[in-house]
Amino acid sequence: MRFFTTLRAKLLIVMGILLVTTLSVQYYLNVRRETSSKRLNDRQQQALVVGLTLGVSGITSRDELSQLVEKARDTLYDKYTDRRLKDIIIINSDWEIYDTLNPEYKPTKDADGNTVFKKLGEIQNLPPLRDADRLGEASRNFPNATGEDTDSAQQEAYAIPVQTTQGVWHIMVILNVTPMETARRDAILPVVYTLGILLASSIIAIVLVWRFTKPIRNLSDAAKQVAEGDLQVRVADHKRSDEVGLLAQRFNEMTAELEKSRELESQLQEAEKSAVVGRLASAIAHEIRNPLNYINLTLDHLRAKFIPDDKEKREMFEQLTSQLKSEVGRINNQISDFLRYSRPLNLDLQPVNIREVIDNSMLLVQGQAEGLGISTSVNEPPGTPPVLGDRDVLRSVFNNLFINAVQAMETSGGSLSVDLVPNGEFVEIHVKDTGCAIPEENLPKIFEPYFSTKETGTGLGLAIAKRIVDKHSGTIEVTSSPNDGTQFNIKLPKA
Repeated sequence: MRFFTTLRAKLLIVMGILLVTTLSVQYYLNVRRETSSKRLNDRQQQALVVGLTLGVSGITSRDELSQLVEKARDTLYDKYTDRRLKDIIIINSDWEIYDTLNPEYKPTKDADGNTVFKKLGEIQNLPPLRDADRLGEASRNFPNATGEDTDSAQQEAYAIPVQTTQGVWHIMVILNVTPMETARRDAILPVVYTLGILLASSIIAIVLVWRFTKPIRNLSDAAKQVAEGDLQVRVADHKRSDEVGLLAQRFNEMTAELEKSRELESQLQEAEKSAVVGRLASAIAHEIRNPLNYINLTLDHLRAKFIPDDKEKREMFEQLTSQLKSEVGRINNQISDFLRYSRPLNLDLQPVNIREVIDNSMLLVQGQAEGLGISTSVNEPPGTPPVLGDRDVLRSVFNNLFINAVQAMETSGGSLSVDLVPNGEFVEIHVKDTGCAIPEENLPKIFEPYFSTKETGTGLGLAIAKRIVDKHSGTIEVTSSPNDGTQFNIKLPKA
């Protein structure tokens, strides 16, 4: 049974049906034509026999042919005979018309009451006489013996000699016949039907070919898209039960596996990159932090033991050493960010009051924000549930966001607001500032590692924040416009 669902089986079945249909219709038309021809011949012969019978009766009877015809309608006639029998002409041995159904050719009476017969040779427009040669020398007396058959002839004549006591008489029967043009048209009709069937078969074949080749074209287009790098393309013909459907199914499976392979390859590259970064970060931390610690301790020693007595020099000395310690701290923080991004996250997930985490992070920038004229606020609706997270790790997320927000408003001032919004199984945190907006072309790249628009930035802050949120099974998104500033939307699962 599986064979009948294949494409080749369907094509064979369709071609077989078309062949059988064509032959059946042709056979039916031939049988119908033969039956029609036989029926016409039978009716022609029947009319001829009736005409001859009436003609013989007209010779032996005292009644006229018209009277004999009326009497014979109930016995010899049917509707087809009446339609085909045009005229009966009885010709005596003197080649005069003794009797006929045509009033124009009937004998007449002269002034003396004598019967006047019309000569056969005087009659014009008689239809062609069939088988005139069979009459021998007598055929010369028939004006229609030499008449030519034409395709448009609608009548024909038959003459039969009859031996009587008064010599040889002739009975000529004129029949209505089907013109040759009509006969030829009837002969051509089966050919027209056959051509119609072939045309219909061709149209059906074209439709079937289009239907069977369209999935192949779809596969070709899909293969082209795969070659161009689009591995998400799928062919919609996989539900078919023939070879095309099987091919489409295998194609979809192949593209799915290629897509998985690409994802695995990307993950492998990311893992390799993280491993290299991790080893590099450890080496950098070991090689740089030791000198930084020495520099930091030396600065503390200088500030404690070698501070100048002069007031102006003391102020300059404290300013320079403070700047040095600040730069040392900045370098140390960058190393910490680098290590934090390169090392795997080991989360201690617990129910966390996210408001407390936000408040602790806000204290980090509170003094700087007040000095720059930046207002801060945290809005929490009653009943906000705790989130499932790691308190210390989540704090670094908000540290980065708040520091970036304050830096975006250093020259213009503004406001930094945090809104907590419970949303089903999640808690949303909206961090919004009114500072300079992020350029639209940079929005897709701000969470990429090492991407930064700051001269002194490492580009790891937001990358670390996204990594932490992702590890908490949450999401982080950003919107920014020149008129409204920037807003980060963080979604964390409830505890």
